Amino acid sequence: MQLPSFISPLLRVVRSFYFLTGVSFLVWMLVFDSNDLGKQFEIYRKWQELRSEKQYYLDNIEVVKRDRAELMSSPALLEKFARERYLMKRPGEDVFVLVPQEEE
Repeated sequence: MQLPSFISPLLRVVRSFYFLTGVSFLVWMLVFDSNDLGKQFEIYRKWQELRSEKQYYLDNIEVVKRDRAELMSSPALLEKFARERYLMKRPGEDVFVLVPQEEE
């Protein structure tokens, strides 16, 4: 049986040492190497996640800066914040903290 004319040169190229070496190198780099495609994809996903976290924290920094400037500008707000957040009190006062009961 005679092979078509275009297959014979193609088989010669596929059997060549350089072609087989190149293909085996590509397979090694894409599948078996420590930095293969799967690892590169994981690294890219982690990078995207860290970028979104960075944006979240940058936004929160702006909110905290605004709140801090507001608190430092008014002694009444500063006292309210200290009483609510850190349970501070004036001398002679009693502070009662109500904690909601956990539902089981």
